[in-house]
Amino acid sequence: MITVVLADDQALVRGGFRALLGAQADIDVVGEAADGDEALSLARAHRPDVVLMDVRMPRTDGLQATARLTGDPRLAGTRVIVLTTFELDEYVFGALRAGAAGFLLKDVEPADLVEAVRVVAGGEALLAPRHTRRLIEAYVGQGAAGPREQNRLDELTAREREILTLVGQGLSNGEIAERLVVSPLTAKTHVARLFGKLPARDRAQLVVLAYETGLVVPGRRG
Repeated sequence: MITVVLADDQALVRGGFRALLGAQADIDVVGEAADGDEALSLARAHRPDVVLMDVRMPRTDGLQATARLTGDPRLAGTRVIVLTTFELDEYVFGALRAGAAGFLLKDVEPADLVEAVRVVAGGEALLAPRHTRRLIEAYVGQGAAGPREQNRLDELTAREREILTLVGQGLSNGEIAERLVVSPLTAKTHVARLFGKLPARDRAQLVVLAYETGLVVPGRRG
């Protein structure tokens, strides 16, 4: 059973999401929060698989709450999907940098919301090719990478830099395996090594790092 906490300051939005997700046989909504503080309290109490986190809330907003949640070792198994009304939202980019597994627009189709929860609960990042890429390009691609960002790559081998570049371009492990003519297991192993060497909680943060370090250039496709 996939457990979910909903965090949004609008009761109507929470009610709609609860009705939709609660109707699924494999999803259980275990709590609702009206702000980031409540979301954190509920997450610590229930340790859900997924938190659907609105970015703009009173008291503690979704950005602060996401950073605190992903920084809590007790919640290592909890993934955050941030929700926003605006596709290009600086708060959402901040949440991705803070460790969110991805983001959704609030007008997402019901079936896509359900699928997103399942994907993220399964350990994958929610990287919608168009929306996520545009967001990262808008906020990372405004300037060249500085020395601090470049230093993050020092411990990587040439192959690992290549893998990080492909992850940053949005390729799945299967697509990386095809591109490099290796087995899917080998591609998965390479990606796992990146998590051990880089300050990245999940695949979404690897994508951000690929842009921040200049491995992926905004506007350029692989």
